[in-house]
Amino acid sequence: MTSRSGLSGRTALVTGAASGIGAACARQLASEGARVIAVDIAAEGLKALVDSVSDMSDMSDTDGTVIEPVTCDLSDLDAVDALPGEVDVLVNNAGVQHVAPVHEFPPDRFSFILRLMLESPFRLTRHVLPHMYAQKWGRVVNISSAHGLRASAYKSAYVSAKHGLEGFSKVVALEGAEHGVTSNCVNPSYVRTPLVERQIEDQARAHGISADDVVEQVMLERVAVKRLVEPEEVAALVAFLCGPMSDSITGASFPVDGGWTAH
Repeated sequence: MTSRSGLSGRTALVTGAASGIGAACARQLASEGARVIAVDIAAEGLKALVDSVSDMSDMSDTDGTVIEPVTCDLSDLDAVDALPGEVDVLVNNAGVQHVAPVHEFPPDRFSFILRLMLESPFRLTRHVLPHMYAQKWGRVVNISSAHGLRASAYKSAYVSAKHGLEGFSKVVALEGAEHGVTSNCVNPSYVRTPLVERQIEDQARAHGISADDVVEQVMLERVAVKRLVEPEEVAALVAFLCGPMSDSITGASFPVDGGWTAH
Protein backbone atom coordinates (compact mmCIF):
# COMPACT_ATOMS: atom_id res chain seq x y z
CA MET A 1 0.00 0.00 0.00
CA THR A 2 1.23 3.46 -0.85
CA SER A 3 0.34 6.33 1.44
CA ARG A 4 -1.16 9.40 -0.16
CA SER A 5 -1.02 11.21 3.21
CA GLY A 6 -4.59 12.44 2.80
CA LEU A 7 -5.16 11.89 6.52
CA SER A 8 -1.68 12.62 7.80
CA GLY A 9 -1.84 13.78 11.40
CA ARG A 10 -5.44 12.60 11.85
CA THR A 11 -6.66 9.96 14.29
CA ALA A 12 -9.36 7.55 13.18
CA LEU A 13 -11.42 5.14 15.29
CA VAL A 14 -12.85 2.11 13.50
CA THR A 15 -15.23 -0.34 15.18
CA GLY A 16 -15.53 -3.99 14.24
CA ALA A 17 -11.95 -3.71 13.03
CA ALA A 18 -10.75 -7.25 13.63
CA SER A 19 -11.94 -8.61 10.28
CA GLY A 20 -13.88 -7.95 7.11
CA ILE A 21 -14.88 -4.38 6.25
CA GLY A 22 -13.54 -2.99 9.52
CA ALA A 23 -10.08 -4.45 9.02
CA ALA A 24 -10.00 -3.23 5.42
CA CYS A 25 -11.00 0.27 6.57
CA ALA A 26 -8.33 0.29 9.28
CA ARG A 27 -5.63 -0.72 6.79
CA GLN A 28 -6.82 1.79 4.18
CA LEU A 29 -7.00 4.72 6.61
CA ALA A 30 -3.56 3.84 7.94
CA SER A 31 -2.25 3.84 4.37
CA GLU A 32 -3.71 7.35 4.00
CA GLY A 33 -1.55 8.52 6.91
CA ALA A 34 -3.99 8.24 9.83
CA ARG A 35 -3.25 6.77 13.22
CA VAL A 36 -6.01 4.19 13.64
CA ILE A 37 -7.63 3.06 16.87
CA ALA A 38 -8.97 -0.37 15.95
CA VAL A 39 -11.80 -1.50 18.25
CA ASP A 40 -13.28 -4.99 18.41
CA ILE A 41 -14.22 -7.67 20.92
CA ALA A 42 -11.96 -10.17 19.11
CA ALA A 43 -8.47 -9.66 20.52
CA GLU A 44 -6.86 -12.28 18.29
CA GLY A 45 -8.31 -10.67 15.19
CA LEU A 46 -6.97 -7.30 16.26
CA LYS A 47 -3.51 -8.81 16.78
CA ALA A 48 -3.64 -10.26 13.26
CA LEU A 49 -4.63 -6.85 11.91
CA VAL A 50 -1.72 -5.12 13.65
CA ASP A 51 0.68 -7.79 12.40
CA SER A 52 -0.62 -7.35 8.85
CA VAL A 53 0.33 -3.67 8.80
CA SER A 54 3.53 -3.86 10.81
CA ASP A 55 5.49 -2.90 7.70
CA MET A 56 3.62 0.41 7.61
CA SER A 57 5.01 1.64 10.94
CA ASP A 58 7.17 4.28 9.26
CA MET A 59 4.00 6.15 8.27
CA SER A 60 3.40 7.30 11.83
CA ASP A 61 4.78 10.67 12.82
CA THR A 62 4.46 9.91 16.53
CA ASP A 63 5.73 6.78 18.26
CA GLY A 64 5.71 4.40 15.30
CA THR A 65 2.23 3.09 16.08
CA VAL A 66 0.02 2.99 12.98
CA ILE A 67 -2.78 0.86 14.41
CA GLU A 68 -3.60 0.79 18.10
CA PRO A 69 -5.75 -2.25 19.02
CA VAL A 70 -8.42 -1.76 21.67
CA THR A 71 -10.44 -4.75 22.84
CA CYS A 72 -13.97 -3.66 23.71
CA ASP A 73 -17.44 -5.17 23.86
CA LEU A 74 -19.35 -2.54 21.91
CA SER A 75 -22.67 -3.77 23.27
CA ASP A 76 -21.47 -2.59 26.70
CA LEU A 77 -22.41 1.07 26.52
CA ASP A 78 -20.34 2.03 29.57
CA ALA A 79 -17.29 0.55 27.82
CA VAL A 80 -18.18 2.51 24.68
CA ASP A 81 -18.29 5.74 26.66
CA ALA A 82 -14.79 4.98 27.97
CA LEU A 83 -13.22 4.75 24.48
CA PRO A 84 -10.96 7.60 23.31
CA GLY A 85 -12.94 10.71 22.39
CA GLU A 86 -10.31 12.87 20.74
CA VAL A 87 -10.56 11.39 17.27
CA ASP A 88 -10.94 13.13 13.93
CA VAL A 89 -12.55 10.29 11.99
CA LEU A 90 -15.13 7.80 13.26
CA VAL A 91 -16.11 4.72 11.28
CA ASN A 92 -19.08 2.91 12.84
CA ASN A 93 -18.85 -0.57 11.38
CA ALA A 94 -19.41 -3.26 14.04
CA GLY A 95 -22.37 -5.54 13.43
CA VAL A 96 -23.86 -8.99 13.66
CA GLN A 97 -26.72 -10.81 11.98
CA HIS A 98 -29.55 -13.04 13.17
CA VAL A 99 -32.02 -14.63 10.77
CA ALA A 100 -35.49 -15.61 11.98
CA PRO A 101 -39.12 -14.73 11.23
CA VAL A 102 -40.52 -11.94 13.38
CA HIS A 103 -42.85 -14.22 15.35
CA GLU A 104 -39.87 -16.41 16.31
CA PHE A 105 -37.22 -13.69 16.70
CA PRO A 106 -35.72 -13.78 20.23
CA PRO A 107 -36.49 -10.43 21.92
CA ASP A 108 -33.15 -10.38 23.73
CA ARG A 109 -31.31 -10.88 20.43
CA PHE A 110 -33.31 -8.05 18.83
CA SER A 111 -32.35 -5.75 21.71
CA PHE A 112 -28.71 -6.80 21.53
CA ILE A 113 -28.47 -6.07 17.79
CA LEU A 114 -30.04 -2.62 18.15
CA ARG A 115 -27.75 -1.86 21.09
CA LEU A 116 -24.65 -2.91 19.16
CA MET A 117 -25.55 -1.48 15.76
CA LEU A 118 -27.55 1.65 16.57
CA GLU A 119 -27.20 2.74 20.18
CA SER A 120 -23.44 2.12 20.27
CA PRO A 121 -22.86 4.29 17.15
CA PHE A 122 -24.99 7.00 18.78
CA ARG A 123 -22.96 6.84 21.98
CA LEU A 124 -19.65 6.88 20.11
CA THR A 125 -20.67 9.74 17.84
CA ARG A 126 -21.94 11.72 20.81
CA HIS A 127 -18.61 11.03 22.52
CA VAL A 128 -16.38 12.27 19.68
CA LEU A 129 -18.36 15.23 18.34
CA PRO A 130 -17.16 17.78 20.96
CA HIS A 131 -13.55 17.27 19.82
CA MET A 132 -14.55 17.51 16.15
CA TYR A 133 -16.64 20.62 16.80
CA ALA A 134 -13.81 22.28 18.73
CA GLN A 135 -11.39 21.88 15.82
CA LYS A 136 -14.01 22.63 13.16
CA TRP A 137 -13.33 19.39 11.28
CA GLY A 138 -14.48 15.80 11.52
CA ARG A 139 -15.69 12.81 9.56
CA VAL A 140 -18.34 10.29 10.62
CA VAL A 141 -18.84 7.36 8.27
CA ASN A 142 -21.47 4.77 9.13
CA ILE A 143 -21.20 1.37 7.49
CA SER A 144 -24.84 0.81 6.74
CA SER A 145 -26.02 -1.74 4.20
CA ALA A 146 -28.24 -2.23 1.21
CA HIS A 147 -30.56 -3.31 4.02
CA GLY A 148 -30.47 0.29 5.24
CA LEU A 149 -32.30 1.16 2.00
CA ARG A 150 -34.25 -2.04 1.36
CA ALA A 151 -35.76 -4.75 3.54
CA SER A 152 -35.41 -8.52 3.44
CA ALA A 153 -37.54 -11.08 5.23
CA TYR A 154 -36.22 -12.74 8.41
CA LYS A 155 -33.78 -9.92 9.25
CA SER A 156 -35.99 -7.63 11.35
CA ALA A 157 -33.33 -6.54 13.84
CA TYR A 158 -30.59 -5.96 11.26
CA VAL A 159 -32.90 -4.04 8.90
CA SER A 160 -34.30 -1.97 11.79
CA ALA A 161 -30.82 -1.11 13.05
CA LYS A 162 -29.54 -0.12 9.60
CA HIS A 163 -32.62 1.97 8.81
CA GLY A 164 -32.16 3.71 12.16
CA LEU A 165 -28.48 4.30 11.41
CA GLU A 166 -29.44 5.97 8.13
CA GLY A 167 -31.69 8.45 9.91
CA PHE A 168 -29.19 9.08 12.68
CA SER A 169 -26.44 9.76 10.14
CA LYS A 170 -28.57 12.42 8.45
CA VAL A 171 -29.29 14.14 11.77
CA VAL A 172 -25.55 14.29 12.51
CA ALA A 173 -24.98 15.71 9.02
CA LEU A 174 -27.46 18.53 9.63
CA GLU A 175 -26.16 19.36 13.10
CA GLY A 176 -22.48 19.00 12.22
CA ALA A 177 -22.37 21.04 9.03
CA GLU A 178 -21.76 24.39 10.72
CA HIS A 179 -18.91 22.80 12.68
CA GLY A 180 -17.09 21.34 9.66
CA VAL A 181 -18.24 17.78 10.40
CA THR A 182 -19.65 15.51 7.70
CA SER A 183 -21.68 12.35 8.22
CA ASN A 184 -22.42 9.76 5.55
CA CYS A 185 -23.45 6.15 5.10
CA VAL A 186 -21.86 3.50 2.92
CA ASN A 187 -24.30 0.81 1.82
CA PRO A 188 -22.72 -2.43 0.64
CA SER A 189 -24.63 -5.50 -0.40
CA TYR A 190 -23.12 -8.89 0.47
CA VAL A 191 -19.41 -8.43 1.14
CA ARG A 192 -16.89 -11.25 1.31
CA THR A 193 -16.52 -11.18 5.12
CA PRO A 194 -16.57 -13.79 7.90
CA LEU A 195 -20.14 -12.72 8.75
CA VAL A 196 -21.31 -13.40 5.20
CA GLU A 197 -19.31 -16.63 4.95
CA ARG A 198 -21.15 -17.90 8.04
CA GLN A 199 -24.48 -16.92 6.48
CA ILE A 200 -23.56 -18.87 3.35
CA GLU A 201 -22.78 -21.98 5.43
CA ASP A 202 -25.98 -21.64 7.48
CA GLN A 203 -28.20 -21.19 4.43
CA ALA A 204 -26.52 -24.06 2.59
CA ARG A 205 -27.40 -26.36 5.49
CA ALA A 206 -30.93 -24.95 5.84
CA HIS A 207 -31.76 -25.23 2.12
CA GLY A 208 -29.81 -28.40 1.43
CA ILE A 209 -27.86 -26.77 -1.40
CA SER A 210 -24.20 -26.03 -2.02
CA ALA A 211 -22.45 -22.88 -0.85
CA ASP A 212 -22.00 -21.78 -4.48
CA ASP A 213 -25.74 -22.16 -5.07
CA VAL A 214 -26.49 -20.05 -1.98
CA VAL A 215 -24.35 -17.23 -3.38
CA GLU A 216 -25.80 -17.45 -6.89
CA GLN A 217 -29.46 -18.21 -6.13
CA VAL A 218 -30.00 -16.36 -2.85
CA MET A 219 -27.43 -13.62 -2.25
CA LEU A 220 -26.89 -12.47 -5.83
CA GLU A 221 -30.44 -12.96 -7.07
CA ARG A 222 -31.24 -9.21 -6.99
CA VAL A 223 -27.72 -8.01 -7.84
CA ALA A 224 -26.76 -6.95 -11.37
CA VAL A 225 -23.03 -7.49 -10.84
CA LYS A 226 -22.92 -11.19 -10.04
CA ARG A 227 -20.19 -11.37 -7.43
CA LEU A 228 -19.65 -10.58 -3.78
CA VAL A 229 -18.26 -7.14 -2.94
CA GLU A 230 -14.68 -7.16 -1.68
CA PRO A 231 -13.96 -5.39 1.65
CA GLU A 232 -11.28 -3.25 0.00
CA GLU A 233 -13.89 -1.74 -2.35
CA VAL A 234 -15.87 -0.50 0.63
CA ALA A 235 -12.74 0.73 2.40
CA ALA A 236 -11.68 2.80 -0.62
CA LEU A 237 -14.98 4.69 -0.58
CA VAL A 238 -14.76 5.16 3.18
CA ALA A 239 -11.28 6.66 2.79
CA PHE A 240 -12.53 9.10 0.17
CA LEU A 241 -15.39 10.21 2.44
CA CYS A 242 -12.86 10.77 5.23
CA GLY A 243 -10.45 12.73 3.08
CA PRO A 244 -9.85 16.36 2.21
CA MET A 245 -11.97 16.35 -0.98
CA SER A 246 -15.26 15.44 0.70
CA ASP A 247 -16.07 18.66 2.56
CA SER A 248 -19.35 19.14 0.68
CA ILE A 249 -20.48 15.53 0.83
CA THR A 250 -22.72 14.95 3.83
CA GLY A 251 -26.07 13.43 4.71
CA ALA A 252 -25.74 10.98 1.84
CA SER A 253 -25.89 7.22 1.37
CA PHE A 254 -23.59 5.48 -1.09
CA PRO A 255 -24.63 2.04 -2.36
CA VAL A 256 -21.79 -0.37 -3.10
CA ASP A 257 -24.26 -3.07 -4.03
CA GLY A 258 -23.72 -4.20 -7.60
CA GLY A 259 -26.98 -2.56 -8.65
CA TRP A 260 -29.25 -4.16 -6.02
CA THR A 261 -30.98 -0.89 -5.12
CA ALA A 262 -31.34 0.08 -8.79
CA HIS A 263 -34.39 -2.19 -8.95
